[in-house]
Amino acid sequence: MSDYRHEYKYICAAQQLEVIRNNICGMMQCDKHAAGNGQYRIRSLYFDDCRDSCLYDNINGNDPREKFRVRIYNQDSSYIRLELKRKEKGKTRKESCRIDEVLCRRMMQGAPLDLRAVDADVYRKFCLWQNTRLLRPKVIVEYDRTAYVYQDGNVRVTFDFNIRSGDAVERFLEDHVVARPVMPLNQHILEVKFDELIPDFIYSAIQIEGLRQTTCSKYYMCRKYNITGGNSR
Repeated sequence: MSDYRHEYKYICAAQQLEVIRNNICGMMQCDKHAAGNGQYRIRSLYFDDCRDSCLYDNINGNDPREKFRVRIYNQDSSYIRLELKRKEKGKTRKESCRIDEVLCRRMMQGAPLDLRAVDADVYRKFCLWQNTRLLRPKVIVEYDRTAYVYQDGNVRVTFDFNIRSGDAVERFLEDHVVARPVMPLNQHILEVKFDELIPDFIYSAIQIEGLRQTTCSKYYMCRKYNITGGNSR
C-alpha cells in the first residue's frame, strides 16, 4: 500500500474507548486478525540514524519525515514486515515488504545486508540508509490493539492499549520482552485512518465529550525516556 491517508489520533481513557466501541460495533466489522478477545499484539522495532534524525524530525515537526520499522504480530516471527512510514502535509503513507527471520536478525544486529535479498524499493532504501546514514535499531514499541474496519473509504478505527517501550532490541523476536509503560495510567490511543472521506456516521460515533486530538508519536514516546534519562542508543 503506497497511497497517502488521513490519520487522526486521540488520547483516551479506557471508559471513553468503551463508549466509542459501543457506538461503532454495529456499523463496523472487527478486524479479522483479532484473537478471541478481539485484540492482537503489535511489536515494532524502530530504526534511526547516528544523529537520531527521525526522532528530531518528529520533535521539530519537520515535513515531510520518514522512519523505518520492522513489525510482527502476536510474537509470530514467521510473518515479519519491513515498513517505511512517511508523514507529509498532514497525511501518512506506508510502504512495506515481507522479510524472513534471518534477514530480520541481521537488521537487529546492524549487520551489512545483501541489496539483492528482497526485490522491493522499500528494502533497497533501507539498505541505502543503513550504509549512508548508519541506520541502527533504537527501541521496541509494543501495544495491544483492537481494530474495526469499514470498507467504503478504507476506514480503520483502532484502539491501542498499554503502549510500552523496550530497550533490549536484540530480543525483539523473543516471545516476551521487558517493557515499561510510556503513558499515564488509564491513558490509551485511538486512531482513525481513512483515504479521502470518512462517513459522517462514523465520524459522529467517535465524537464524544472530552476527546482530545493529538499528534503524539509512539516512537517519540518510547524514545523519550532514553533521551531524557541520558541513555540514548
